Amino acid sequence: AHVARRLAARGAGHLLLVGRRGARAPGADALRAELEESGAVVTVAACDVTDPERVTELLAALPADRPLTAMVHAAGVLDDGVLDSLTPARLAGPFRAKVTAAGVLHETTAHLRLSAFVVFTSVMGVVGNAGQANYAAANAALEALVASRRADGLPGTALAWGAWAAGEGMLDDGVAGRLRERGLPSMEPAAAATAIERALGEDDALVVVADADWRRFAGTAGPRAATLLSEVTGRDEDNDVSRPAVSRGAFGDLLAAVPAAERKRFVTDLVRTHAAAVLRHTVPDSVRPERAFTEMGFDSLTAVELRNRLAAATGVRLPATVLFDRPTPAVLAVHLLSRLGAPGEPGSQSGPG
Repeated sequence: AHVARRLAARGAGHLLLVGRRGARAPGADALRAELEESGAVVTVAACDVTDPERVTELLAALPADRPLTAMVHAAGVLDDGVLDSLTPARLAGPFRAKVTAAGVLHETTAHLRLSAFVVFTSVMGVVGNAGQANYAAANAALEALVASRRADGLPGTALAWGAWAAGEGMLDDGVAGRLRERGLPSMEPAAAATAIERALGEDDALVVVADADWRRFAGTAGPRAATLLSEVTGRDEDNDVSRPAVSRGAFGDLLAAVPAAERKRFVTDLVRTHAAAVLRHTVPDSVRPERAFTEMGFDSLTAVELRNRLAAATGVRLPATVLFDRPTPAVLAVHLLSRLGAPGEPGSQSGPG
């Protein structure tokens, strides 16, 4: 809708708005009326753009005096979850909406003299994000399609968006809030849409459009993203805050200084402190040692965030599922003690992280 408004305001004579539900989509009639008031002729069509036959029929039905001259693919599907929870079906959903659809549009319009072929991707396909492996991969594949088109002399522009404001974009308030805490606040869509014109005017292949505190984001996104963003943030690898704040040996030395009888409480309090920070609680007392993480509101994304925090604090590498395998702060603390080989801790063991 925002792209259509922008195109109408810039004098587009005919807008073909395509979706699976066509005119039955919520708000379609109101949007068409608004665009027509701007002077544009508007056609709203129902079509599954992952079906080559349907798309070919749609293009063939266009009047000769209204040929297709530019294309914007703005569809997307989210099915977030940590890597261990992904299945072929969960991978297929985002790929169908992103890659399959764009591939069909590429093939069915390759013979046309398009002035623009614009695809909406995501900043998550550029830098990655916990819990979005399928969505990130689909968007990266879309950017590869654009690169292939340009290599063949065809127009192509990929816009890797940051989060759009809740209610206008694909994120709910909870996910939008977590991204904001990590340095990626939501953008106002009307302002973001101006980036399309600039990218086309400068003939860019890939443009990241995001309201971002890259230094803050790099500090929470893991070493790969931090390395990628080092030129933007001015952070070199030795100063990368996404790496463990202490080595495993250093934390082990710290723990060894704590009386043996106090070590479990010490590590439990560490877990509770970081869990409270992830849940945006002001004090760790709100996180009870024997209460399950799932009962506190942890999901797959916040579980990864806590895992990353604890790994940075202790130097111990932990799997993404550790909060579900060790379901309470007290149980997780015992597991950390065992992994650290804490002196005097029954059942402790040394070994690779």
